[in-house]
Amino acid sequence: MLAVERSARGQRWIERLDPARAHIATAIAQANALPDLIGRVLAARGADMQTAERFLDPSLRTLMPDPLRLRDMNAAADRMAAAIMRKETIAIFGDYDVDGASSVALIERFLRAHGQACLTYIPDRLTEGYGPSPEALCGLVDEGAKLILTVDCGTAGATAISAANDSGADVIVLDHHQTGENLPPALAVINPNRQDDVSGQGHLAAAGVVFLFLVATSAALRRLGAYKNQPSPDLLGLLDLVALATVCDVVPFEDVNRAFIAKGLKVLRLRHNVGLRALADEARLTEAPSTYSLGFVLGPRINAGGRVGASGLGARLLATEDENEAATIAARLEALNSQRKAIEHHMLEGATALGEQTVEADPKAPFLFLGDAEWHRGLVGLVAGRLTERFHRPSFVMTINSDGVATGSARSISSVDLGSVVRDAVEEGLFLKGGGHSMAAGFTLDWSKRTEAAAFISQRLTEPVAHSSANRTLYLDGALSAGGVTPDLLNHLERAGPYGPGYPRPRFVFPAHRLMRLRTFGNGHMRCTLRAADGSRIDAVAFRVDGSPLGETLINGDGQQLHIAGHLRRSSWQGRERIELMIEDAAEKPESAG
Repeated sequence: MLAVERSARGQRWIERLDPARAHIATAIAQANALPDLIGRVLAARGADMQTAERFLDPSLRTLMPDPLRLRDMNAAADRMAAAIMRKETIAIFGDYDVDGASSVALIERFLRAHGQACLTYIPDRLTEGYGPSPEALCGLVDEGAKLILTVDCGTAGATAISAANDSGADVIVLDHHQTGENLPPALAVINPNRQDDVSGQGHLAAAGVVFLFLVATSAALRRLGAYKNQPSPDLLGLLDLVALATVCDVVPFEDVNRAFIAKGLKVLRLRHNVGLRALADEARLTEAPSTYSLGFVLGPRINAGGRVGASGLGARLLATEDENEAATIAARLEALNSQRKAIEHHMLEGATALGEQTVEADPKAPFLFLGDAEWHRGLVGLVAGRLTERFHRPSFVMTINSDGVATGSARSISSVDLGSVVRDAVEEGLFLKGGGHSMAAGFTLDWSKRTEAAAFISQRLTEPVAHSSANRTLYLDGALSAGGVTPDLLNHLERAGPYGPGYPRPRFVFPAHRLMRLRTFGNGHMRCTLRAADGSRIDAVAFRVDGSPLGETLINGDGQQLHIAGHLRRSSWQGRERIELMIEDAAEKPESAG
């Protein structure tokens, strides 16, 4: 678009909608009384005349899969239902991130609706690391657990699960992480990403898997007569937790995930969950809940407990019904999140300097491989994500422990599968353990083997990273003028949401708008006003761009006409609602380039 072959961020601008589907966009707009631009947004994301309604109103009625299609679901639901009917002691072992905390809270609330308490174990991120250990699971058995559920983990926990079995407990794994052929000896391993699962639900977060498990368990309980004298639990009322986890775990916004988020946001607006209500109040969240507030306001605060504080705080907050406890935990998470920001800022400064040294020494370096004994173990994933965003290449960030073992996280770029590389490095004996998704992974390695590990990763990543870098594109949904941005347009765009991975937020270009009143604020952010030729204006903001090529383009273009690309956001400040452009890229007008 606009003949932009290389933007400030080194991207070629391409119109997202395939020209061959332009007639479908027009038909969708006409049939649904929508602006042409919204028809183009929907058609570019795969909608047609038959499916447009599902895109405009993603509902469980049309998108909910049959839970029993997931491998092992039937056996797991029957075992869970039997445990509830027999009042057996049930234990939950969960992960410490938002997805894990939400999954634990879902099960706790489900059991509470049946008059049953449970044991809960969240490992300490810094001292125990990810996943179940034999000591943890056997400890739960010693406390009386007959059935243990591992949520958002467990697929790689064969040793721990074997120990639990030997101690006399059944184990059900509820997970979504990628895995090889070998599975743990659990009673059931419900994981849509196990290789023999053909349900097609690999896009689910762990909380989505748990929700389907609870639906199946409710059906099993109904068959056993559990609801003859009491109502079945309100599972739809738990969708706020599913939405929170789905957004924060950055899984694709596809199929039922879009329904989970759309309906979960409606539940969240009712403020029924005591913990989420307290956290929103602590964060001074006054706007209606959105995917932004889930991912960038509530999620980071819940994660702060696992990163720099007590790992179990998030699950406790999301599960509690006690107003005082919720307020206390929310205040602590707010404080921990502030502490997290300060530590992260310090780490990021050091890691960025090391990353710049790596790139200066080898501009074609396919990845960053950085470690430091002073870096905080709970924040390496966040820093890896920031480095990947800045340098546009996969980043491996580690903290080096006193025993010579490095613990790290990796983040990837589009079309470069990190999860498989990390798993293969484990099989080759180069990593002690590791796993994850295509875009994010965790691992540990003997720091003395870092050279061999880096060489292996380089061999695997050089070609796909080069291909990704050579084909960097920014997809745009159309061109707008500042005067064309109205509340009505935002309403239509929001109706076509929710947006996220796999269902990208609409991105527009504002051609030849004059950049005015540029100023910096915060940690490298910039604000400005864009003025169209007709005099209309729109406020704009660019985050974390100071010192970047995009930031330099904005500074050099102050007072000039630029092509500006980004997405629109509705915001509220001091009771006044406004619409602003979130700047993602910029390009000089061809006639003024050079």
